[in-house]
Amino acid sequence: MLDETKQQLGIMTLSDALRLAQGKGLDLIEIAPNATPPVCRIVNYGKFLYEEAKSHKESRNPGNQMKEIQLSAGIDPHDFGVKLSHAIGFLCDDMKVRIKLRFKGRQKAHKEFGFEVVNKFVKEAAAYGQADSPPKMLGDRDLNVTLTPLPRNKRAKHPREADAPKLSPAPEAPPDQPSIQAPAS
Repeated sequence: MLDETKQQLGIMTLSDALRLAQGKGLDLIEIAPNATPPVCRIVNYGKFLYEEAKSHKESRNPGNQMKEIQLSAGIDPHDFGVKLSHAIGFLCDDMKVRIKLRFKGRQKAHKEFGFEVVNKFVKEAAAYGQADSPPKMLGDRDLNVTLTPLPRNKRAKHPREADAPKLSPAPEAPPDQPSIQAPAS
């Protein structure tokens, strides 16, 4: 038998446990029915349900979330860097990232440029995630590849965490010095 603060009260009969719970205005819940003897706890049942739902929600694995980043074959280097930093952020948050490159107009005749861009993207993000498969064409317009985050112990540190400035105390202000005034002329 456990009370509301999870302190052991010892072994007691069901009627004694119910009487004790009613005396405190709380509920008696069977925690471990298969134990010998069964373990019960005195709690507020509404609060107990809330805490159970909260712990269940926190224990769920968000690893199956996926983000999509769209590129183009003629992407500007700065735009490429911005998209890469977003992808690295998603990978560091344990999300999969789908890289999608859509060919438009005459770009379909020169798909090698698109493959170069996507392969460069995968290579730059290799410290944070790995490609599930080589880049593949879906239809005649889209080039796709999915990046899966590496395990945390094998992954490079998030760039924002590594570059974060260390806060140090502000330097002491020098003591006030007497002001020197220029002679009046």
